[in-house]
Amino acid sequence: MNAATHPLTSHSLDAVIAYRPEGPVSTARFLADVARLVDSLPAGGHVLNVCQDRYRFMVGLAAALVAKRISLLPSTHTAETVRQLKALAPDVFCLHDGHSGDIDLPRLAYPEEDAAQPLASPAMPRIPAEQVVAYVFTSGSTGLPQPHVKTWGALVRNTQAGAKCLGMDQQSHSIVGTVPPQHMYGFESTVLLALHGGCACWAGRPFYPADIAAALAAVPAPRLLVTTPFHLRALLDAEVELSPVGQLLSATAPLSENLAREAEGRLFAPLYEIYGCTETGQIASRRTIEGATWHLLPDIRLEQEADVSYAQGGHVEGRVRLGDRLELCGDHSFLLHGRSGDLINIAGKRSSLGYLNHQLLAIPGVADGSFFMPQEEAADGVTRPCAFVVAPGLSPGQLLAALRQRLDPIFLPRPLVFLERLPRNAAGKLPQAELAALAAHHGVASETAGDPA
Repeated sequence: MNAATHPLTSHSLDAVIAYRPEGPVSTARFLADVARLVDSLPAGGHVLNVCQDRYRFMVGLAAALVAKRISLLPSTHTAETVRQLKALAPDVFCLHDGHSGDIDLPRLAYPEEDAAQPLASPAMPRIPAEQVVAYVFTSGSTGLPQPHVKTWGALVRNTQAGAKCLGMDQQSHSIVGTVPPQHMYGFESTVLLALHGGCACWAGRPFYPADIAAALAAVPAPRLLVTTPFHLRALLDAEVELSPVGQLLSATAPLSENLAREAEGRLFAPLYEIYGCTETGQIASRRTIEGATWHLLPDIRLEQEADVSYAQGGHVEGRVRLGDRLELCGDHSFLLHGRSGDLINIAGKRSSLGYLNHQLLAIPGVADGSFFMPQEEAADGVTRPCAFVVAPGLSPGQLLAALRQRLDPIFLPRPLVFLERLPRNAAGKLPQAELAALAAHHGVASETAGDPA
């Protein structure tokens, strides 16, 4: 094998690379669909791939690779984000499968499929390791999307290392993902794991418990469910009948040990968490019920300077500063102590929003919840955290009594707001802007004085 290139996929031509409602899709059919889309691509070196069907997204990604186009993978598709993408890449066009909304870009509709079309003998494309596959985005201090380059060689190494750590290299799994393929976690753990982890992905993106159950039933065992704590909690609460799951994967938000134990006990499958960020991709994993320690993927190294941690080696492009507070435990493991920016100090006492959220979500009966630190000073001059919670079976008094067993009284939420649901996005995350809007709606800054009842 030429070390300077990697194949588009490591599957053989007759292997199954995806499952769709119509049935399994072979690698040969996938390559034919890629070639057909390549012939349809308009001019322009950058692609905003918003296909909701995971298989079509994967074909779009592969076609862009073969045609040497760069895929743009922002976290949102708001009008402001699109405007900023056009400033970064004026030649960008939007590939969609009927779900493009009002995106103000030149558009290409995913071409209609013809399963009856005879297959030629496709050649496996080989992609240079240094070729730029995608720009993924984080928000900088100015709020503008900051692009981070992902090359093909690094992504392939990332996927193969992750597959080995999860045991996917020993047995192919059918992947059902509740997270969108445009999100870094979904991109790595569904799309790339299908291309270079020996797995096959379900084309849909189920959200509700009944849809997840239907998707699992539509693919053969062993099954890998790629999900988030939010989706997992809803799935367990629904008590729908599920096809056997071989393994569970979670990321994007902290997972409590209680939820992990409940999931493993009811689904009879090991549950692993993935740690990483947009800049690095996945760099560590752990089985949550076995303890708090995270274990690095092969060849990944962590270094610390003062309180700042840096990741490098393996598939990580360069030396990347991490936004979390880590405690190194030898050369290959660490403990996670929350985001560097979520530290709070009230009257000389310190905690973190991550720790407070962990304690809140560990209380039996709490389906979802989050602390939030207002920016506006309270009436008594001391700003304290508020909390939004979904706990249908608990009264405010019961929940506060449980929190008093876990938290210093100064960190008890002021106020504690009960909601039917929290405004999580498609990846299961809670954008700070949404929490700020909730706080403003409930008049948090003017209500934070005094002790909660």
